[in-house]
Amino acid sequence: MEVLGRHLLLELFLCDEKVLDDQDAIEKFMKEAARVSGATIVESVFHRFQPHGISGVVVVAESHLAIHTWPEHAYAAVDFFTCGAEIDCWRAYDYLKKVFAAGDFAVKEIERGGERDAAGRLVHRKLNDKL
Repeated sequence: MEVLGRHLLLELFLCDEKVLDDQDAIEKFMKEAARVSGATIVESVFHRFQPHGISGVVVVAESHLAIHTWPEHAYAAVDFFTCGAEIDCWRAYDYLKKVFAAGDFAVKEIERGGERDAAGRLVHRKLNDKL
């Protein structure tokens, strides 16, 4: 498989509920996570839902870092997708676990890309390949 990018799916449990409902803190932490990974920030957009919860994305030159929080469940879901080998998504993961005071967490890394066909075009992986 030709890997064009890496995608980390983070599950952060038992987090600080107040932090998960603080839009300014969430944006600050997500931007810093992008920085510590080595990514180049292009733009960010965050939204606070009523009565609670934040969604946001930090667009980076290498792709994106996105979050949705459920303060009422002390839970946050984070995606970090990046292209290229210079970005260290795992540093962002370690940073976010710390700043959200996650008591439990899980992560899955997915390699993004496919196989080359006879003409050199990128096509899907075989059906029996797992993500």
